[in-house]
Amino acid sequence: ISDIASEAGRSAASFYNYYASKEAMVREWALRFRNEARERALPATGPNLTNWERSYQAASAHWTTYRHRLAEIIAVSQMAMIDDDFAEYWDEICQLPITMITEMIKHAQHQGFCQDDDPHLTAVALVSMLNQFCYAQLSGGRDAVADDTACITT
Repeated sequence: ISDIASEAGRSAASFYNYYASKEAMVREWALRFRNEARERALPATGPNLTNWERSYQAASAHWTTYRHRLAEIIAVSQMAMIDDDFAEYWDEICQLPITMITEMIKHAQHQGFCQDDDPHLTAVALVSMLNQFCYAQLSGGRDAVADDTACITT
């Protein structure tokens, strides 16, 4: 807490004016990330988009939010590995992209593609891969050199 307060230019005591605990702070971060990502993803839900356009808009929303809230989302992700409550917050963060990708896969199946694939499990795998890709490209100071357009297109 003292490191967080110092970085914010506040006293450690003032931390508790805003949050009851470190966990409460990270929980707030999870909600901010989820809400920001959902807001950015709204264009991807448009009715007249191709699957590629929808995918690009969704990936762009996720990438941009991940970049904007890098420290926060890494904290939430790490807490989700050891705490059931945070695992639920992580699930909430991932719910929208998983739902969108599941629907795209179902649409592709109606067109004759990937008939034997489980749409939901495939969507979970793709969102997990996207989260790990964002982490690998943006963490550890790599955010300064990451090419947003190339990463979103990929």
